[in-house]
Amino acid sequence: MSRTTTVDTVPAGEVSVAGASRPDPFIKRGTPQFMRVTLALFSAGLATFALLYCVQPILPVLSNEFGVSPASSSISLSISTAMLAVGLLFTGPLSDAIGRKPVMVTALLLAACCSLLSTMMTSWHGILIMRALIGLSLSGVAAVGMTYLSEEIHPSFVAFSMGLYISGNSIGGMSGRLLTGVFTDFFGWRVALAAISGFALAAAIMFWRILPESRHFRPTSLRPKTLLINFRLHWRDRGLPLLFVEGFLLMGAFVTLFNYIGYRLMMSPWSLSQAVVGLLSVAYLTGTWSSPKAGP
Repeated sequence: MSRTTTVDTVPAGEVSVAGASRPDPFIKRGTPQFMRVTLALFSAGLATFALLYCVQPILPVLSNEFGVSPASSSISLSISTAMLAVGLLFTGPLSDAIGRKPVMVTALLLAACCSLLSTMMTSWHGILIMRALIGLSLSGVAAVGMTYLSEEIHPSFVAFSMGLYISGNSIGGMSGRLLTGVFTDFFGWRVALAAISGFALAAAIMFWRILPESRHFRPTSLRPKTLLINFRLHWRDRGLPLLFVEGFLLMGAFVTLFNYIGYRLMMSPWSLSQAVVGLLSVAYLTGTWSSPKAGP
């Protein structure tokens, strides 16, 4: 009697032998793959927040350049964060359908290109349009990065890897502000933003090359009805809406303070330079240090 062993084709990461499914193991700390994932997501977080907040220290410069008020100048940052929030509602479900890595890579590349285009804008409305597109694009990283980690990293090391990812976010926010402020002082704001854009583009390419493909991702259909149901579930939980409000208020106060303190510090009696004002972002290093330590 002959014995036949069948090998079926199944989604990436699984091989079915005689009906048995064997998923690939999760990525563990200390392995080469863990280092690749950590470096890739760290660079993605760094590029994301550098692009998002790079205009914050130069809001007074933009006011003078385009003849707009401080309140109008701050819209260049507010519109990015607002569009990022809107995009989060759609990029997460989109990644459920087509995959985590494709969405994140596309998001980083689009954001870097839009940032580069913003340096060529000669009108204030052109700047705002580019900044809106940057925020919308970056939602593809913000919504998907932690999901990728939770799917691919061993549960024992997820908290640590997420802490490193958040560290990249804080360094990105700091470096975007710091470098833009210094470069603007010496070369002008257009060169400063072009430098940040080039850095983000390089980070996007590195992210694409070194991030391992998803092994535990299972695609789901993109249905508006399912999206609406999931959205309602979040609001039915009594605790989640309170967390949403808390995050909104804390981040709102934080961003507003950094938006306008530059105007005050560049006036008499301080009369600080653009580069010195950018140094305020060094305070971010406390978050960089504490984020990996926050997990178990």
